[in-house]
Amino acid sequence: MKYIFITGGVISSLGKGLTAAALGTLLERRGLKVGLMKFDPYLNVDPGTMSPYQHGEVYVLEDGAETDLDLGHYERFTSCRLTRRHNLTAGQVYEEVLRKERRGDYLGKTVQVIPHITDEIKNRLRHMGQHEDCDILITEIGGTTGDIEGLPFLEAIRQFSLENAPGQCLFIHVTLVPFIKAAGELKSKPTQQSVAKLREIGIQPQILICRSEYPVDHETRQKISSFCNVPVEAVIEEQDVKHTIYEVPLMLHRERLDELVVHALGLKAPQADLKEWEKLVGRMISPKYRAKIAMVGKYLGVPDAYKSVMEALFHAASGEDTGIDLVKVDAEEIEKQGAEPLLRGMDGVLVPGGFGERGIEGKIAAARYAREKKIPYLGLCLGMQVAVIEFARDVAGLKKAHSSEFDSQTKDPVITLLPGQEMNGAKGATMRLGSYSCRLAAGSMAEKAYAQSEIRERHRHRYEFNNAHRAVLEKAGLRISGVHPQGDLVELIEIPDHPWFVACQFHPEFRSKPDVPHPLFRGFAQAARVHAQN
Repeated sequence: MKYIFITGGVISSLGKGLTAAALGTLLERRGLKVGLMKFDPYLNVDPGTMSPYQHGEVYVLEDGAETDLDLGHYERFTSCRLTRRHNLTAGQVYEEVLRKERRGDYLGKTVQVIPHITDEIKNRLRHMGQHEDCDILITEIGGTTGDIEGLPFLEAIRQFSLENAPGQCLFIHVTLVPFIKAAGELKSKPTQQSVAKLREIGIQPQILICRSEYPVDHETRQKISSFCNVPVEAVIEEQDVKHTIYEVPLMLHRERLDELVVHALGLKAPQADLKEWEKLVGRMISPKYRAKIAMVGKYLGVPDAYKSVMEALFHAASGEDTGIDLVKVDAEEIEKQGAEPLLRGMDGVLVPGGFGERGIEGKIAAARYAREKKIPYLGLCLGMQVAVIEFARDVAGLKKAHSSEFDSQTKDPVITLLPGQEMNGAKGATMRLGSYSCRLAAGSMAEKAYAQSEIRERHRHRYEFNNAHRAVLEKAGLRISGVHPQGDLVELIEIPDHPWFVACQFHPEFRSKPDVPHPLFRGFAQAARVHAQN
């Protein structure tokens, strides 16, 4: 196996994860098997307990691991199906080292960052090398070069590269080339300083990827090449894309990044076949139709809080040759103004997941508006729960219906904790997490969308549909269109006499890809397109 390490400098949020994913796309389309993983230097064991305002969304894998959102990019851009071993945090490393120390594994030695912490990081790389079925493993190092918490990871990959044969490891550094308006020119000094910091540690990057708002001219590239000890052809421009992140692989291919990587690692691979990817991007940039979708949430100030949801929506719309005008609607504003002024004129209403009571009544009002106005509705996780609460109150006559998460004294807890879901004082990894099976009802909208009767989807929630109220809700017209066979847990609900009113307890957004849109999002996008045309 060959190893690529991607680091970042100058500032955070440069797009290392997107760059790693895009490189994975290019290498796969050259016929190579690619694996991707992420090292995160924070001390949290995983991001599961982090606020969306701090970290953006938590991405959930098939095996139930709560991981960094960059793993979502990895799975969307490539054919990888990742597991918990593909995301390593400093918290996991220190936890394992301390567990070994308590067991006496170190035979009385003083436990230190070097060699014990760095050895634990290298052990993960060796494990991947032995068990991952791929030609190239791309590993993104989170954080910014120079951050104190990231130093053990950088030291570990430096040591790892020396322990392998020449040509086995490749270092790529993503950096910022800012444009200073007052001077009217690009500045290479931040990149020079960032690379100098890496070289102090003992890492010489072989390829530099320069993030910039403007084209990086040859003179600037030459200057970066001279000061950073990198060939000028290995100074790669990565400009901000105009339309969609799925342009990034095409941009990097034009810069010959995949050719440089294949050559540096001594691999033989055909030219990348990007014809289908180009068609996909073309549909996203120039769609035939348009539809206006309201996403009713409460973490709207954080662009990455609903990352997978928005990407899945754009995938589905692209599959319908439709452009999405996404309107982000704050659920709390609906509580203040009512649904009509904020949702009037929409072709679809999407209510994503979330936690806590804030904005709940606004989401419930959004579900009611979509149901009564016959506007296509897609509810995800909490979006299903609020749809059930609304139906129970306004159709089934259970006026005080609620979730016991928000009202522990409600007489009609249509959403509640089920046995075995108690937290026992801990919050991390205590939810229903990962992939579960679901049996679809014959003739339901969900079954038609999936074109099959048995599915598997990823979950991240603690509260469930309360089967004690199931008969009453079904009698009032709510259709239970999907259940988890073990425990007969309700996974999907829909309203039959509606153009598209489907809500699920799971998170379908985690299984969507740009070239393979998720069936539920595809059905929602199609219904929204039809609504827009009528």
